Amino acid sequence: MSFNLISTFLIAVALAMDAFSVSMTKGFTQKQLTKSQILYYGLFFGGFQALMPILGFFCGNVIASIVESLASIIGFILLLAIGLNMIRESLTGGDEEITDHFSFKEVTLLAIATSIDAFAVGITIALLKDPILISSAIIGIVAFAFSIAGIFLGKKLGNYVGDKFQILGGVILILIGIKILLGL
Repeated sequence: MSFNLISTFLIAVALAMDAFSVSMTKGFTQKQLTKSQILYYGLFFGGFQALMPILGFFCGNVIASIVESLASIIGFILLLAIGLNMIRESLTGGDEEITDHFSFKEVTLLAIATSIDAFAVGITIALLKDPILISSAIIGIVAFAFSIAGIFLGKKLGNYVGDKFQILGGVILILIGIKILLGL
């Protein structure tokens, strides 16, 4: 089969939807994100979305069945833990301290959780013999753009909803985790 740019772009958009949703949640809940912190979100989400297909491509069929069976569980557990922590912080702490907190650890965990499915895409790319670097670059760039857009949209919407949006943000992360777990 020959490389299809449109198909690759559509796959990239599908993969970026979780990153977009999580980024939007962070925009809701972290009102004082600096431009560099927003850039970190984009770079981490885009970077992991680009890296995972490459890893999947090189791992190939050997561990495909293992990763496919565990990917949804790993993604669910990470998003559940982060979502529950957001809810707990919202209910127990001061809003300003919670909404303005930026953590590289959290960004990394969110980026991993939202990009595990891209690993399986890398395996598919290997089977189709498509060029991995082009595909991976497209996936990463789309995830980067969607993440940045999600944060800005979340910030706009969060201004209309108020400070307790942290709870809804946690619930959204948990629901995304459940969606991943159920394969929806």
